[in-house]
Amino acid sequence: MSVLPYLVACWVFLLGVYGLVTSRDLIHAVGCLAVTQSSTYVLLLAVGYRDGGTAPVFSDVPRNARTVDPVVQALTLTDVVVGATVTALLLALVVQLRKRHGTVDPDELSELKG
Repeated sequence: MSVLPYLVACWVFLLGVYGLVTSRDLIHAVGCLAVTQSSTYVLLLAVGYRDGGTAPVFSDVPRNARTVDPVVQALTLTDVVVGATVTALLLALVVQLRKRHGTVDPDELSELKG
């Protein structure tokens, strides 16, 4: 098993976190959060990968054949759906924030400071 997918997942995660930390715009922050979450896709697929494995469709595959883990694939698909939902919700909140306060810069939102 190669270490490369884990390094790619770590690099994508750090890239997204760096974008979140340096973001001056809430829309940019939502995009960076989506990039950060995409690192979990790479990590889950790296965990479920088997070298020389076939698709987990067992109707025409012999019993002793190596297959990839279908549970990890299902978790990745669920992660994609949840990520799209969270991104859509956050973008809708940013749109409402822009309508009410006229800006998406976090530093200019003085009414939200506590």
